[in-house]
Amino acid sequence: MTEQSNDPRKWPAPIEKIMEWIPARLRRGTAVVPVVRLSGLIGAVTPLRPGMSLAGVARTLERAFAIRHAKAVALVINSPGGSPVQSRQIYLRIRQLAAEKKLPVLVFVEDVAASGGYMIACAGDEIFCDPSSILGSIGVVGGFFGFQELIRKVGVERRLYTAGAHKAMLDPFLPENPDDVARIKALQREIHAIFIALVKQSRGTRLKGADDVLFTGEYWAGETSVSLGLADAIGDLRSTLRARYGDKVLTPVVAPATGLLSGLLGRRSAGAGTLASLESVAGLPEELISALESRAIWAKFGF
Repeated sequence: MTEQSNDPRKWPAPIEKIMEWIPARLRRGTAVVPVVRLSGLIGAVTPLRPGMSLAGVARTLERAFAIRHAKAVALVINSPGGSPVQSRQIYLRIRQLAAEKKLPVLVFVEDVAASGGYMIACAGDEIFCDPSSILGSIGVVGGFFGFQELIRKVGVERRLYTAGAHKAMLDPFLPENPDDVARIKALQREIHAIFIALVKQSRGTRLKGADDVLFTGEYWAGETSVSLGLADAIGDLRSTLRARYGDKVLTPVVAPATGLLSGLLGRRSAGAGTLASLESVAGLPEELISALESRAIWAKFGF
């Protein structure tokens, strides 16, 4: 008895007919690279408008890594950053799945992969970008407003009661305290060190710039990012995957679950539309501030 060939071109005609009814991505020998888009600010922007988080993207990532016959997983990133905690948790989950499934991760940067967005990009075994992409901003930033003079001018008296010497640290209605500033800067340095260690571990010897260049919070366009080792090459998703896996490579986009199924799973409960409408009216000032802050973050990178 001769062994059945795995080459589809040598299969008997009836088998060829059957194979025509099987989805292309399930056929033996077909190169498949699932694509996941990770876009937007990272973390909770407002209660009514959450940003990218591990809870929001975990299931999508798991579905992408579970696709049969996948040769790799492609991540398309477009994010100016946000929460360092959520950024790192998403990074870790991607690396865990890559190790479990033994699949390489290819990252493609669109407009921006900065700050937390670049942290997530570091989960890729390789990072590709456009010449006009912005990468980097490896640093930590935090800001507050001071309203103590405003409330004094309008005749408002601040009454604040605390248990704990530093419970009112950085209160915007009290004068700035140098000791509080020193504490917040120490916290930022600690988080910055974690970020730097993650980048060094992920990029390794590919990093070409000195620490006092790479880790100042500065950011660069695509070509310079490649020369500094923050990215591996200039390239777009379609051309890169075709060159690597052939012209017939399949790139199914794995999107978050929506519609009836997500409703049955509890993503929307009865009366959620009415509640959301009421919340949106009550939260208009907060939403306006959030929109302005979001716009300011994107504008920092020229977008």
